[in-house]
Amino acid sequence: MDNLIIAQSPSSPAIAADWNAGVISMRGDSYPENSFELFQPLIDWVEAYLAKAGRPLHLELELVYLNTSSIRSMMDIFDQMEVAHKKGQTVSARWSYDAANERVGQLAEEFCEDCTFPFSIDVKS
Repeated sequence: MDNLIIAQSPSSPAIAADWNAGVISMRGDSYPENSFELFQPLIDWVEAYLAKAGRPLHLELELVYLNTSSIRSMMDIFDQMEVAHKKGQTVSARWSYDAANERVGQLAEEFCEDCTFPFSIDVKS
């Protein structure tokens, strides 16, 4: 399978999924006009990776703002990771955010509470 690169725009995050390293990184704001169109290739990539790679998957997030539809897409990704974790696959996530952005910190905490796989939150000052 190939790597996935989605360029950052003013309303969407930079997304990089590295098949060999088993790492997905997402950075920036996420309020695209059509979040399904933006996130579906990543959701498909995660599904394929978890089904075929046989290696750990780590998600690195530095998201600044997410609209409601982006949150729903993130939930889909976390749900896939949760299912994989319950099957014994190694998955993890780390969400880093600026301490001044309390809203995204609360969102990260809410996601973390719903996940049983390793999920860390780092506050940058």
